[in-house]
Amino acid sequence: MSILSILIEPDKRLRQLSDKVSLKAVTDKDFGKFLDNMVETMIAKDGVGLAAPQVGENIRVITVNTKQGPLAMLNPEITKKSLTKDWDEEGCLSVPNTWGQVKRHKTVHCQFFDRAGQKQKIEASGLLARVIQHEIDHLDGILFIDKAKDIAKNYAM
Repeated sequence: MSILSILIEPDKRLRQLSDKVSLKAVTDKDFGKFLDNMVETMIAKDGVGLAAPQVGENIRVITVNTKQGPLAMLNPEITKKSLTKDWDEEGCLSVPNTWGQVKRHKTVHCQFFDRAGQKQKIEASGLLARVIQHEIDHLDGILFIDKAKDIAKNYAM
């Protein structure tokens, strides 16, 4: 496995709409390695989530760190959102040393395909719901700074 390079804003590739993953891809050995590399990169960079566009792949794949361990989500789609929203601080590996307050749904229901190509559903709340929304935004070419208020930069790191 290897650590992938993370694209940094203002790289134009971060602003592209990502293509759906063909479910035939899940049987490809190289695709499985790519998913492993995404997870390894997310963990090595202390991220709680990572989207394929952040590592230069314009496909609808995200990885999130859950209490049960890392989860790769192919073609994730939010199917239901809570009416209630919360403001909380977010940062992003593609926008280093920058944080801001972002308003997101408290709870989301998401359907996706797992790395075996099986359709899955997840109900997420709190931090996991926030991470899923943040990463799916990446698939649509949206960065957290597009939605954030009170943006702060810390160059001392």
